Amino acid sequence: MPNIRLDVEYDGTSYAGWQRQPNGIVTVQGEIEAVLSEILQEKINLAAAGRTDRGVHARGQVVNFSTRSPLEHSRIRHSLNCLLPSSICIPSSQLVPDDFHARFSALERQYRYFAIPEPSALMGRYTGCSHGDVDFALMQHLSSGLRGTHDFSLFSREDRDGNGSLCTVREAGWYRHKGVMVFHIAANRFLRSMVRGIVGGMLSAGRGELDPEEYLGMLGGGGGGMRVKPAVASGLFLWRVRY
Repeated sequence: MPNIRLDVEYDGTSYAGWQRQPNGIVTVQGEIEAVLSEILQEKINLAAAGRTDRGVHARGQVVNFSTRSPLEHSRIRHSLNCLLPSSICIPSSQLVPDDFHARFSALERQYRYFAIPEPSALMGRYTGCSHGDVDFALMQHLSSGLRGTHDFSLFSREDRDGNGSLCTVREAGWYRHKGVMVFHIAANRFLRSMVRGIVGGMLSAGRGELDPEEYLGMLGGGGGGMRVKPAVASGLFLWRVRY
């Protein structure tokens, strides 16, 4: 059976996250699988590079599935884009080797978080908020401390996959773009709500509410669950997955 990769973009505002849920709860995976199953006339189960939480968006989610259908992947993509809600788009598709797996073949995931100084009715759908000025240089300093392999358990919610809490961060930092503060991070893996925890803690430190040394000290882990208030989901995007 052909193994098909889809690149997926979505506005996560109205969804209870990526992962399929029971009892009619609307998720991105559930929406795509339902439409795919209708197009292909068989039950489809998607494998995904990452499981975004409720309200989190994606510019570069990657999924794959196998099918018995003779339809070309380009025809499948076209049909999906005609039938899916406007909040979900499939920019590209391709045939991939049988051993390709969207999650297990991934080498690196990249996220970006967008934050503005004050709440906005227009921009709030796709940004978080720092609620005032922050020490940008300090947040840059803290982001440099994230690089390397650390225990991120204190920046995340409970472990869902049993693979521990060590993650290796290749790059992390802040930049400004047209009045928006943007945090970018690339790592081999991410824990549940980890990026939101990282950003929420940095914004607290940037406002003077959290001691910078205490923030960096949390990279030693220690269990007990998230010790910082996570940034809101609306500013977070799964940006790219590298294979």
